[in-house]
Amino acid sequence: MASEKVKLLGSWVSPFVIRARVALNIKSVPYDFLEEKFGSKSDLLLKYNPVYKKMPVLIHNDKSVCESLIIVQYLDDVWASSGWSILPVDPYDRAEARFWATYVDDKLYPNLRDITFTQGEEAKSDAIKQLEEALTLLEGAFHGCSKGKKFFGGDKVGFLDIALGSYIAWVMVTEEFNSVKLLDEAKVPGLAKWAKDFCEDDVAKEIVSSTEKLSEFMKMISANMKK
Repeated sequence: MASEKVKLLGSWVSPFVIRARVALNIKSVPYDFLEEKFGSKSDLLLKYNPVYKKMPVLIHNDKSVCESLIIVQYLDDVWASSGWSILPVDPYDRAEARFWATYVDDKLYPNLRDITFTQGEEAKSDAIKQLEEALTLLEGAFHGCSKGKKFFGGDKVGFLDIALGSYIAWVMVTEEFNSVKLLDEAKVPGLAKWAKDFCEDDVAKEIVSSTEKLSEFMKMISANMKK
């Protein structure tokens, strides 16, 4: 499998694409990264993901795998002998990781989007409150899943680390743009330390978007929205 052709369609700015790239690093899979232009859909993207028409798309020997968490699980299955197991081996731990990964997408993504793009201050404030509540619950999940170790997955980056870690830069830029502290060491000390460790880990540090670059991107989007 390691010698087979792998391509990834996506954009550096997408947290969902970050997930696939971190998983590819864990499994030491060589791949071609085909950058998608923000705001448009390439013919290749439409060809390989005709249902949802969105990134990321993993192309493995001309067959496509779509949706970020499905891609992560696919890589874990196909390259099972490479790197380490991304999903927990224990069935209960595996189910718990999947549960919290779904929670992350159900809560963090829509609230981050609402904080960034909602115009009304009341709605923005409500989204911030909901995000803070979600992070508090994830603080508890971290202590439960990590069992006192460095990551949700234990000693090494695992499935839930990838699911949540892909949003770290977006959370930090949201803090900057809204003068709010979300990864507050006083309120969520476990998550605050975990976020730093994730961004500094070898499988993620070259992939997780820098806050400076992402901040400039968001300024450009905000300016275009006001035109």
